[in-house]
Order: sequence, then structure tokens, then C-alpha cells
Amino acid sequence: MLSKKLEHITPSYTIEISAKVNELKSQGDNIINLSIGEPDFFTPEGAKNKGITAIHHNRSKYDAPTGLKELRSAVQHKLREENNIDYGLDEIVISNGAKHSITNTLIALLDPGDEVIIPKPFWVSYSEMVKLLGGTPIYIETKKDNDLKLTPKELKDSISKKTKLLLINNPLNPTGAIYSKDELSSIVKVCLDNNIYILADEIYEKICYIDNFTSVASLSEEAKKITVTINGLSKSAAMTGWRIGYSASSKEIAKAISTIQGHLVSHPSTISQWAAHGALTLCEDEMRKMVNIYKRRRDKIVSLLSKIDNISFINPQGAFYVFIDVSSLKEKFNYKDSYSLEFCKKFLEEHKVAIVPGIAFGVDDYVRIAYCTDIHDVEEGIERLKTFIQLL
Repeated sequence: MLSKKLEHITPSYTIEISAKVNELKSQGDNIINLSIGEPDFFTPEGAKNKGITAIHHNRSKYDAPTGLKELRSAVQHKLREENNIDYGLDEIVISNGAKHSITNTLIALLDPGDEVIIPKPFWVSYSEMVKLLGGTPIYIETKKDNDLKLTPKELKDSISKKTKLLLINNPLNPTGAIYSKDELSSIVKVCLDNNIYILADEIYEKICYIDNFTSVASLSEEAKKITVTINGLSKSAAMTGWRIGYSASSKEIAKAISTIQGHLVSHPSTISQWAAHGALTLCEDEMRKMVNIYKRRRDKIVSLLSKIDNISFINPQGAFYVFIDVSSLKEKFNYKDSYSLEFCKKFLEEHKVAIVPGIAFGVDDYVRIAYCTDIHDVEEGIERLKTFIQLL
């Protein structure tokens, strides 16, 4: 009696890894977990105190479906000052995390059968969101010599009469690669020429180790008109559990998103929204310190991985992941469906380190390590990876 939509949803490839982690922990094993993409920092004090103050002042009544005016104003200021994009307050909608913002956007834009172009590798939920909402994901194979980033030609060759939207993540999860301004400009031109919307997921935008990050919507007024900018506080302010994200788009799209959200969830928790307001207005220094620590970890990890034979990796310019090419070791494994899943299971069982198989992101020759955890655990995990590969 369940909906037929569920017949087309792919189970999470990480379930087996998570289940194995729990099993080994229950047996008393000490597992180094480098699989979780969650900051190991706590929410900054300014954000927490703003939420606590909101509780004490009873700011817990219904509010606008678009989100608190004060928070939208803070987002508006952030986008103008940091990203050079001018949005009106009526073009910004606060939602329950960036994932919810993406879902709202897909509901607003997709009709049954519309195609959404998704470059590989992709964040694990993109394709399933599209399928659940009646769209058809169209995957693009990207090239390693371009750091697994989409090119204009690859995009152009994938467009059909049914193409409605390009879903692009920048900085990328799982690679940490970042699109340059010129790369984005070329991609935007293809979308403008073919009347395609762009959903720009920029949730890792603040975790950036280069000085010239470019938001898609900042490129031109024409780019802004076709782009829905997605961002949030989960990664940049270590506020994963508070569940606050936002979208910025044209008035027409923002109104549609607001209508959808008003019917489905009303609005995000007002207390969480006040905490997010605190993060954006009071906690810039703390967020910058987190990024500096991530960068030091990145530098150390790149140094360690560079000394391991038989692997290579995409050099991360942002986020807190490294995507490692382990394809040269395939012949050492007996596997039925997924090589990267078998690689991760064997590594976990024999060396007690959890990492994510590349097949979860649509690319089976790779594995992902997250370094948003204690650097000593990361260093030990990489040392065990080196031993694992040597023994193979």
C-alpha cells in the first residue's frame, strides 16, 4: 500500500557501513569514524545565547512562512556584503535546513517528467529528492583531470527538451573542489542559452581556503534571475541540529516557495531562527576560527596522503572532505556490486576506520574521508589506510 514513488528510491549505500560501525562498537571495538560530515565544533556562544534569550522572552509564537524578518535582513546583509548579490527581503525564505530549501525549490519548479542535470559526484540526497518530487535525474560523468567538475560541453551535451534545472554544488561535497568565476560564467551562459534554471547549493561557501569564491547569482543580473541560491548555518556555524537554511531567488520563485512552506510546515522554529540571527550578526570571528582549523587539517591531510603509494586524490579547496581515487587497487578485491563499498567494509572490519564509499556519490572508484573531527583521529585513520593499502 506504500506510494509507488518509493520503488524508485535508492537505499543509502552508507547504511551497511553505519550498521557495521554500530555492530563493532557494541562488541567493544574503538572505531575511528571519518565518515560523518558534521562539524566537531559546538554552536558559537553568541548564537546559543540569542536562542536562550528568545526562549526567555517567549518568542515562540507563529511567525511568517518566509521566516523572521530580522533573520531575513541578516541574510540579505550577508549576501550583499560577502557575495555581492542584492536580494529583497521578499526574495529570501528561511527553511528547516538547506536540504529543506532544496526540496521547496524542487517542488516549486518541477513538473512530472522534468529533467534535472546532476554532475557526478553528487551529494547523496540530490537524486532521491528529484525522484521523490516527480523529476528525472540526468547524471553527467565528469573528468578527473578537471577535478571532477562540470564543463560547459558536458552540460550542453546532456540538455534535452525536458531539461528544467541544473543542480550544482560549490564547494563540492565530496571532493572539496571549487568552481572558478570563469568556469561558472561558462556554465551560466549554457543555461541562459537553453532556458534552464540553476539550483546553486553553496552550503560550504564559508569553508573556503581560497580568496576568490564566486556565488553563481553574483555573476550578472541574468544569472541571478535563473538561479536559486541555497545556503544555511549547519556547516559554517556548526548548527546542524538547529535546522536553519535559506533560499534566495526571484520574487516569483520565492513567493512559490513561501506558499509551499506555509502549507507544509508553516515556518522553522522561531527559537532556531533567533539563534541563526545571532550566528550571522555576532559570531563571524568564531566561524573564521573554525575555517582556519579546517584549513590546517586539510594541509596536514594532503601532506600525509601524498606519501601513500597507489592512490591519488582531488586537492580540496573548500568543505572538509577529501575524495581519494583507489581504482588502482580494484584487482585486490572480490566484489559483486560496488567496489568502493567492499573497500570500505574491508577497511572497517580489518582496521576499524569508517569512511564513505564513492558509490554513495555516484562514483565507484573513490572513497571519501571527512576531516571535521579531531586531527589525531584523522592522522591515525590515514596511517591505518596506508597500512591497509600496503598489506593489499
